[in-house]
Amino acid sequence: MPKRSLLWFRKDLRLHDNPVLHRALQESDAILPVFIIDPRWFRKLPLGFRKTGANRTAFLLQCLQDLRERLQSREGALLIGYGHPEKLLPELVREYQIEAIYTQRDIAWEERRSAAAVQRAVAPLGCLFNREWSHLLYHPDDLDFSPQQTPATFKTFRKHLRRSRVRELLPEVARFPLLPPKEEAPLPGLPDLGLYAEPQPAYPGGETAALQRLQHYFFDTEALTRYKWTRNQSLGDDYSSKFSPYLAHGCLSPRLVYRENKRYEATVRKNISTYWLLFELKWREFFQYLGMRHGNRMFFPEGIKGRERAWKEDKELFERWRKAQTGIPFLDAHMRQMNQTGFMSNRGRVNHASFLAQEYGINWTWGAAWFEARLIDYDVCSNWLNWNTQATEQRFTNPIWQSKKYDQKGEYVRKWLPELRDVPVPQLYAPFTMSEEEQAEHGVKIGEDYPAPATLSGKLEWAVKRL
Repeated sequence: MPKRSLLWFRKDLRLHDNPVLHRALQESDAILPVFIIDPRWFRKLPLGFRKTGANRTAFLLQCLQDLRERLQSREGALLIGYGHPEKLLPELVREYQIEAIYTQRDIAWEERRSAAAVQRAVAPLGCLFNREWSHLLYHPDDLDFSPQQTPATFKTFRKHLRRSRVRELLPEVARFPLLPPKEEAPLPGLPDLGLYAEPQPAYPGGETAALQRLQHYFFDTEALTRYKWTRNQSLGDDYSSKFSPYLAHGCLSPRLVYRENKRYEATVRKNISTYWLLFELKWREFFQYLGMRHGNRMFFPEGIKGRERAWKEDKELFERWRKAQTGIPFLDAHMRQMNQTGFMSNRGRVNHASFLAQEYGINWTWGAAWFEARLIDYDVCSNWLNWNTQATEQRFTNPIWQSKKYDQKGEYVRKWLPELRDVPVPQLYAPFTMSEEEQAEHGVKIGEDYPAPATLSGKLEWAVKRL
């Protein structure tokens, strides 16, 4: 059994129910907790923006600060490095005489490539390399199919889950023998990482905030009881759980969400909403397993089902979309919210993916990359496979009709597009339909104060006629 181990935190930034941490503590006399910020995360893409943006980075830094403070409360510390892990970790192995590294098992190719590079680099040093699943609800060993045999449909996937079980939460670890770093560097600032925008993450990062959010949504407000009927909204904090940023960074264990949901059913109320939240948690799981099955195909324009299409690569039209200038208020309000705060409702994401791919006909992978850069709850499988589904498999989701259905009074649009605050419904759903007299009456000039649509397909015209 190794005496000195290194715990390489990645997207498992928590102390509760963390299989990587638990195994490292069980098998080691002392551990060195480490997180490496990789400069490749911030490289500039050919599309003109960085792979990871300011809000997503600010949220990550908050998660790291919280993890550091939680470790310090246990008389430990978190060593944070900046550089390529395959270079920095071997140096730490030598400096601290590390005999084993413990880290999270990943799905996507960039993360797997990074882990493999580290494993190759430390092998000549006699250092063992151990990986554990830490972000899944169902452990692959507990399912009756292998990840490479993941069913193609969610319906079939769910049937298999009925024959499986969610493992119990790992017990709190009483023994916490930490190796203190010889030098504890401060967290970098955004300018240190080449990011200069003023971040405004919608929610605070870290395990502490995650556990508070879980308590708030389930037991303090009992908002879970209403989830089924509010989950498609976009305005406010409690229409949905907002667990996704914490699940994405590993600040919250999906198994803890599952167990707390069951406790809620036993002590507060069991209804269709408690069922539906677990239903959505299993959708997240489905995308994780689809990612294991299909690998890099999730990033291909033809999608995991190989559906070829001549996608446009119109950068001018794409810029309108990502800068909230489509001329469709329901879309632009959601994009403005994401651009400013790093968060967008599920309803907004569905509409944006459908519109970019099916109305503009633009390569959907551009949109998925933009969401990757901006979202504080970015998860590689959930993001890319949701985009894959909306762009290549689903029928067109009409944003004008959706606005009428989900923002009937226009409250959400007016919050994020104040230039349209005096436009009444139904004109607010499609302000380009207003006459010049109506525009003057409502204090907005289309084409100057707010853009007119660049395209107007028959599908959008159909919705306009039914306002």
